Parts: sequence; C-alpha cells; structure tokens
Amino acid sequence: MEKVDLDRYEITGRLGVGADYEVRAAIDRKTGQKVAIKRPVPQAISRNQHNAIEARTEKVLQAYQEVGATTPLISPILGYTERSVHDGFFGDELGQEYQVLVEERASGIPLLGDMMSKFKGVPIGVGQNLFALFPLVQPNNIPAHPIHNQLLDLEEVYLKAGYIILDLRPQNIFYQPASGRVVVIDTGALARLDDDAPRGRVPLDVNDVCLEILKFYTTPEEPPDSPAGYRDARGIRPIVDIGQELDEMTRNLAESTPAIAEAGTVILNKIKERSYADYTQFRADLTNYLDRITERNSALANAAENRQTWFEAFQWLKEDYWRGFLFDPDSELAGYVG
Repeated sequence: MEKVDLDRYEITGRLGVGADYEVRAAIDRKTGQKVAIKRPVPQAISRNQHNAIEARTEKVLQAYQEVGATTPLISPILGYTERSVHDGFFGDELGQEYQVLVEERASGIPLLGDMMSKFKGVPIGVGQNLFALFPLVQPNNIPAHPIHNQLLDLEEVYLKAGYIILDLRPQNIFYQPASGRVVVIDTGALARLDDDAPRGRVPLDVNDVCLEILKFYTTPEEPPDSPAGYRDARGIRPIVDIGQELDEMTRNLAESTPAIAEAGTVILNKIKERSYADYTQFRADLTNYLDRITERNSALANAAENRQTWFEAFQWLKEDYWRGFLFDPDSELAGYVG
C-alpha cells in the first residue's frame, strides 16, 4: 500500500454509492489493472461534512496496515492519496480537500446490488437469497455455510488485533458462486475493542458482530414458493435497538420447527447476555442452527418444487446487470445443475 497519484488511473464507470462512500471503476494506466476508486460521498464533501468519513478512512488504513493485508477476505487496498482537492480527476467542483482510496476490484457479485438499480427492475437481493438465506443448491466443491464461515474467519483475524468489523450488510460482500469465495469490500464501520462505548449503550464487542451475521445471513423462514421471493433483500436495515432486534428474531423463531427454534434461541440468549467472548462458540452454535434449517428445508413436502423455484431465480444472474462486475456467468454458474 502506497501513496498514489490519481493521474495514473482512468475512470471507466460508476460502481455504486453508499451512506459514506462513492465508488468508481477505473483502470491503472501503468499496469492495466482494474481498480475501484473510493471517496467520501460528494454531497458530504460539498457541504464540508465529510470529516467523520475521513476519520473512518484513517482508521481503516491503520487497521489494514496492521492486519488487513494478511487475509484474502478483504479487497486489497492498493494505495491512497494525500488530502487534496480532486475536482479535476472526478470532473466536479466540490472545492474541498479529501482523501481517496484505491482498491483492487473484487471478483464476483455483490450479495446485494445497487439500490438504485432496484427501480430499474433488477432483482438486487438475489445473491443474498440464493447463497446465504436459502442455499438449496450448492456444488460439491463448496463446504457448508461458506459465507458465514468466511465472515467469521475474517472477524477472527481482526479480533486478534483488537478490532471488530461491523456493518456486514450484503452490499459490502462480494461472492463467487463457482468457488464460494467471499471478499469484503468495505470495512469502514471498524471499531477497536477499547473504543469508548456509543452513547446510551454498552461497549461494542463480538456479540454485535454475531447479531449482524444472524440478522443479515440467516432466516428461519421456509424457502420462497415463487421466484419473486428471491428478488428483494431481507432484513438489511441497520441495527439500531438490539433489544428490538432480538425480540423480532424470537417471534420469527416461534413460527418455525422446534429444532430450529431451540437452536436459534440458544444464540439469541447468549447475544442478549453478551456471553460470547470470541467467535469459537458462536461458530458452533450458528452451524448447529444452520444445519437444522438445512434439514428442515430438505424434508419439506415441496422440497423438489422449492429447488426448481431456486433455479428459476438463479437464471437472473445471467442478466447484463451482473456482467458489469468482474463476473462471468458462463464459468461461475456452470457447476450448478438444474
């Protein structure tokens, strides 16, 4: 990771925009490498309200230097700029100094597509639904629960250095269906375990991570009975009130089978008591919960019909929208046989 001059890059498109960052696709003129150019959202910059985002960027860079470069589960940060006015490069007139990150483009598809594309009819939630919430079909080369386990692998690496990564929502996760590989593209919601507690609540710790994984990547619901059930994302609003989230999850579990309800309740009770000290016991409890869901889904009277519905939704990944990422559907989807 080094300081870079943006003049070496040529912008080729827009990848997306989130609450804090705007991301552009670009090519390194020297190497031909495809990269992602990330800066604070222009609205915040123009109003000179981007200092908090800049502070977050500094924390990300510090943590990446300490530990991030040791794991393939994070999109590599290739370089960063000085704080400067970058109007000429981006073609705007914001007139404010800010820092820009250059990252390697992640291969695969985001588990949640760009929210603006939803209004164009894109089934933006299909990745989250197919591969995390309802993985009814999976090639033999991919181990069970690949998304969950890799996110926990990443969190374990950061925990050893005293960090937790939050905001693990599916728009921040890229997935390669052929290999089951996960890459996290945004670690901006990074916290040190010795940071001050957020106002009005207990200090952040691994239990907050466990709750996010449970919320964004699991559901006790039965698989959708029509492809439309795979179109939209589920449960992606940020966690604001932990008690409210736990109560909602408890109600959802009550509508499931006794085995699923029991396994899920074990996790909810431990998160409520904040009894997870690391990810070892949570991984075991989560695996048990997911295994019970898999068993239930396989034993449903309409299991064959559910698989056919899954494959119908799966065909959406061949649409042009997904080809805009570093994703070749012909090779990535070949291992899935309908």
